[in-house]
Amino acid sequence: MSEYSQTEIELQAAAFRKLLSHLDSRKDVQNIDLMILAGFCRNCLSKWYMAEAKDKGIEMDYDKAREIVYGMPYSEWKEKYQLEATPEQMEKFNAANKK
Repeated sequence: MSEYSQTEIELQAAAFRKLLSHLDSRKDVQNIDLMILAGFCRNCLSKWYMAEAKDKGIEMDYDKAREIVYGMPYSEWKEKYQLEATPEQMEKFNAANKK
């Protein structure tokens, strides 16, 4: 028996889809920014997705999980949207991870 009702699962899935849609609409928000402010990024979501799939016995590799989260192959997203982290971003990231 699941710890969540079917309705709760459907709500969680809908919220996850909304999160992915929101991130897709905000390609200007870099992963480094997410890591600084929230402690996770699109790659983290991909790893969590992949881990859950494997727990359910579903074959999933990191590239496939990232394609689900990014909405396209990661290499394509990276080429189109990822910017080099600035020294200021790296400083904030390092400071955030010292806590």
